[in-house]
Amino acid sequence: MLKRVVGAANRDILFREKCPVKQKKSEPPEALARSKGKQNKHRRFALMKPSRKEVHRKAPAVPEIKFESHALSSFSGLVIWQRFFQVIGLKRRLDQCFRHLSGGKIYSPSTIFFQLIVHLLLGFRELRDRAYYADDPLVQRVLGLKKVPDVATITRMLNDADARSVGHLRGALRGLVKDRLRLQSPARITIDFDGSVLSTKRFAEGTAVGFNRKKKGARSYYPLFATIAQTGQVFDFHHRPGNVHDSNGAKHFILQCVRELRGILPNAVIEVRMDSAFFNDDIVFALHEEGVEFSVSVPFERFTELKKMIEARKRWHRLNGDVDYFESAWKPASWNRRFRFLFVRTRAKRQRKGEVQLNLFTPYERGYEFKVIVTNKPIDAGRVVAFHEGRGSQEGIFGELKSHCHMDYIPVRRLHGNQVYMLATLFVHNLGRELQMRLAAPERGTTRTRKTLWFFERIDTLRQHLILRAGRLTSPQGRLTITISANKAIKQKFMRIFHALHSAA
Repeated sequence: MLKRVVGAANRDILFREKCPVKQKKSEPPEALARSKGKQNKHRRFALMKPSRKEVHRKAPAVPEIKFESHALSSFSGLVIWQRFFQVIGLKRRLDQCFRHLSGGKIYSPSTIFFQLIVHLLLGFRELRDRAYYADDPLVQRVLGLKKVPDVATITRMLNDADARSVGHLRGALRGLVKDRLRLQSPARITIDFDGSVLSTKRFAEGTAVGFNRKKKGARSYYPLFATIAQTGQVFDFHHRPGNVHDSNGAKHFILQCVRELRGILPNAVIEVRMDSAFFNDDIVFALHEEGVEFSVSVPFERFTELKKMIEARKRWHRLNGDVDYFESAWKPASWNRRFRFLFVRTRAKRQRKGEVQLNLFTPYERGYEFKVIVTNKPIDAGRVVAFHEGRGSQEGIFGELKSHCHMDYIPVRRLHGNQVYMLATLFVHNLGRELQMRLAAPERGTTRTRKTLWFFERIDTLRQHLILRAGRLTSPQGRLTITISANKAIKQKFMRIFHALHSAA
């Protein structure tokens, strides 16, 4: 008679009880040894599988909640950033930016600006959110304070900020980027220029009602940014009200950025990419005279000749399956010299509007989208088009700055105070990129679209992986120690970063 037994280690074992068993013929010793070996092997694999009792547990009771002071930190990963700030001398750089405002105040402006960087690094947006980390012992140690400034103190500092402070902070921001470029010495430096709207629902000094696709009628700022494609960092910005054109003040700002970068790497090729808002003879001629390679989109609505040239064109050259082009040495009537103009058409699907005959599918018809690029680059058309299309990566930087660094928040009514806050968001973004660049060598070379030389994680990913970790501060034998949960992945990442920062110090 067969019976079934279910055990913790072996799932099913069949055995016979009180039944006559027919004797088998004796097997040779070698066969018995092989058979026992196989049985032991299967038994070992069966023992490795956990039982349900070892895996599942009953629903635990909800514990009672107590709040006591045990030197606990919710942001134990800040210890990495504390070491990183020491390596790059961030506190010293910030002190120099506000040295002209040093007075008898308890909290120096540089300390409060440093708090804004930590505030944004932790993921908080509004100034009043400082209440959620004000008593965190590790945050206090990173800031070098026993008591974190309150909202009123931060607001007063922002309202007291002046143009000189903003200028010094912009210089410090550029200095961090230039230090990285000096260390890396890339053969090419690609600068992207574009503006981004920062809206507010209330009145703030320097704002104005301008074109705003998402928030019509809202007052806004419209700063112009210069970003470095190789590192994905913001190099500098030109602050403006929201009712100006994209090219307002652009020529002086563009040339200033180009000359400053050329001063640190005179042998590097400087490249510039811009959209159609910056297309004018002053900017194009100035870049060409500076020896800068550029590509600029051309606005169709300003030149009817371009439409006629496209309609009259019979033969297009193939770039790939969906893109064709032709080029011409052309100039607008008001220009005094010709440049290389690339005419590009891309096959695009256009959905047919209205009722359709069949409900099983939506029919499409093929059409073309056209664009024109002016450039002085001496490379083939395919590489020029790929280079110009790569400027879309700047939109990803703007998205990260607004979503995860809260650049779109307008904290006060004073112009310089809002500029200081925006600079804190730019510092957080650039510092996140700089930390990752210090941990590894460039992971790819120069691509046709000028992608970043490193594969970067977003600042919110760094926040989740490295900062938001519970820990306890203790002093065994007088040595300050922070104890973090023994997660293998976190331990490996923390120790790898500390080793890299120790080597770079």
